[in-house]
Amino acid sequence: MDKPKRVRGKFFFLFIAILIFILCFTVRTPRTYRIIPPPHRAPKTCPLQISERSITPLNNTKHLLVSAYMDQRVNGLDVRIIGMFKRDSIQKLHCVFCCAGQLGGTTPGTILEHTDNFGFPYVTTDVMCQIPPNCNATHVSLMTQPGKVWLVDQPWLPIRNKKTNGTEKDKLQFNFTVCISNLFGNYNNVLQFAQTLEMYRLLGVDRVVIYNTSCGPDLDRLLQTYSREGFVEMVPWPIDQHLNPSRGWLFSLSGGDVHYFGQLTTLNECVYRSMDRSRYVLLNDIDEIIMPYKHNNLTSLMDVLQQQHPNKGVFLIENHIFPKKPFNESKWGPLPRWRGVPGFNILDRIYKEEPDRTIYHPHKMIVQPRMVQQTSVHEVLQMIGQVFKVPPDVCRIIHSPISTPTQRPLEQLHVDTRLRDFTEQLLPGLNKVLRKAGLLI
Repeated sequence: MDKPKRVRGKFFFLFIAILIFILCFTVRTPRTYRIIPPPHRAPKTCPLQISERSITPLNNTKHLLVSAYMDQRVNGLDVRIIGMFKRDSIQKLHCVFCCAGQLGGTTPGTILEHTDNFGFPYVTTDVMCQIPPNCNATHVSLMTQPGKVWLVDQPWLPIRNKKTNGTEKDKLQFNFTVCISNLFGNYNNVLQFAQTLEMYRLLGVDRVVIYNTSCGPDLDRLLQTYSREGFVEMVPWPIDQHLNPSRGWLFSLSGGDVHYFGQLTTLNECVYRSMDRSRYVLLNDIDEIIMPYKHNNLTSLMDVLQQQHPNKGVFLIENHIFPKKPFNESKWGPLPRWRGVPGFNILDRIYKEEPDRTIYHPHKMIVQPRMVQQTSVHEVLQMIGQVFKVPPDVCRIIHSPISTPTQRPLEQLHVDTRLRDFTEQLLPGLNKVLRKAGLLI
């Protein structure tokens, strides 16, 4: 009996020794080796979530971000973020950068509200940021509080125009870009749209940028055809998914959150989108054509104007309305095959109203984008350089609206057949694109 007791005693002491050893090892082992989940920390690599949307909500705010561009024309600042901010809730913001895949430091953001808001709650806003030292910045984001960067759900905007240099004119991809600020309300005036784009092609335009909220099915087919050719660049603009956009220009008359489906923001975005690739940008609506009257194309026009006015970077073009009445308009114009194409024929608009220059009269613009900092619809808000108002006998806008609020008697109208000077050149290209889009009968 003594021998079994001694064996059990040895096992007992061995068990106690092993238990003490395990306890000592556990206590002495550093925390990094213990099976304890690490605290939640932001990773050091970035960006994790790159925004590919044209409108991006900013976390913890009521604001919307659109795009970011390198812009070192303001001393001490490097990047301009374009957005739409709720005017009654603008707070301090901080810029955080992704520096070649690594999280960089934060810098305070300088918030610049545009002066034109037409009474609407949301206003086009720029946030200017300084890039931290030794940072090859590729993406930027904004925070409401410095030092608390949670990159998991932080939306990052790619920084574009990183090689912008106003002296590199010879390297620009395009001479002329037209910015069409907004399509909305299932707009389907195909014939006028196609005639306008083909007219611009004849005048020397290289690219048309269109911000599209919605359009009709026939116009969508046409735009897809132009996009495949590379002549039109479509930018999705789902502003109605974020705000209640107004169909009018004045809040007191039409209500809503933002002016004309965000027109002011898209015009500014298009200027910066074109800054690194286009010599000139035309800012006008789709029912308007900026038409030279003493030159056959925009290149000849601007070469002369720029030589005469070398310090000018903004050229104001006077608006002239070509109303539908009082003449009888032939919907399908010179070709019966246009009968099945939605819209009206602008070649039939040969009567124009003379502007009343005793009151405010709106203009549209041809601008050098590298000389523009902020723009509105009819004037540039901030610029580098000067403005020149182009005489209407040199260049004016042929504005062919669907309807006009008032109708002048025939004796107050003037005949202007300038568009018909291009008919022979216009028709082949126009019929070709309508045929490719499957819109000719």
